[in-house]
Amino acid sequence: MFDAYSVHSVKIFKRPVMKKKTLILGASSNPNRYSYLALEKLQRFGHPVIAIGRRNETVLGVDVKNTKELYDDVDTVTLYLSPANQQPYYDYILSLHPRRIIFNPGTENAELLSMAAAKGIQTIEACTLVMLSTGQY
Repeated sequence: MFDAYSVHSVKIFKRPVMKKKTLILGASSNPNRYSYLALEKLQRFGHPVIAIGRRNETVLGVDVKNTKELYDDVDTVTLYLSPANQQPYYDYILSLHPRRIIFNPGTENAELLSMAAAKGIQTIEACTLVMLSTGQY
């Protein structure tokens, strides 16, 4: 799918828009949290979002679960949990077979990074919000 617009009868094509199904791990209903801002921005950019948080709730129209549900076709897992809180999710994250895992600032975790690399999963230490804003998502 390409986004296109016209300027004085000349069509200009922007690069392809790839929608990436994203799991937010550590989702929050608190608008001051980065995970909330990421959910909002991912939706604005048209990416399908699924989310896991501390409690079952609806955030910006997304049902946030507090259980490890299996999902198909997860492209990206973006982490908003500290390394200590990630450990119970290691097997779950890897079982989703995502293309990549984004370790947002403060979530960097050498153990999970190594486990993911061994499974052929791309790991990125970056900020989801910045990646979206700069077209690197």
